[in-house]
Amino acid sequence: MSVPNPPLDTPLGPVVSSAHLAQSSVPALSELEFALTMANHAFQRWIMRCMAAAGVQMSPLEVMILHQVAHRDRAKTLADLCLVLNIEDTHLANYAIRKLTAQGLVEVERRGKEKAVRITASGTALCRRYAQIREALLLPGVGPVDDADMSRLAGLLRALSGTYDQAARSAAAL
Repeated sequence: MSVPNPPLDTPLGPVVSSAHLAQSSVPALSELEFALTMANHAFQRWIMRCMAAAGVQMSPLEVMILHQVAHRDRAKTLADLCLVLNIEDTHLANYAIRKLTAQGLVEVERRGKEKAVRITASGTALCRRYAQIREALLLPGVGPVDDADMSRLAGLLRALSGTYDQAARSAAAL
């Protein structure tokens, strides 16, 4: 039995992954959550493929950690990396650091009782190559965007991540 298609003038409504979640006091949040899911998967796929084009196969976590270690050319502790990247499972970050170290892209040094991770010359060169590929392939697709609008969106997403973190803590306490 076929289902008739609605007329073209019928509004389709917001694009959500779960209609039952859209039936809430903030239905647009379900639309945003679906967009975040799609953007997250697309972003992770992009950073893996961009890094592969730069010459090295990596997981998304490894790519993010490599870029963060390269940031400002300062050594970072595991705790610093997990805090900045909002990584809860430190063992996953530690494993990624071991893989990056084995590839010669970062090196681990002692900082008192802690270990700190520093970018190597090979890691810096790889990050530069990644940046060149990003500039050539990604940025033209972004088109003319107002930097202030992009910064406001980034601030909203960071604030929203804090809201989700607080809600996760509350859910864990139930």
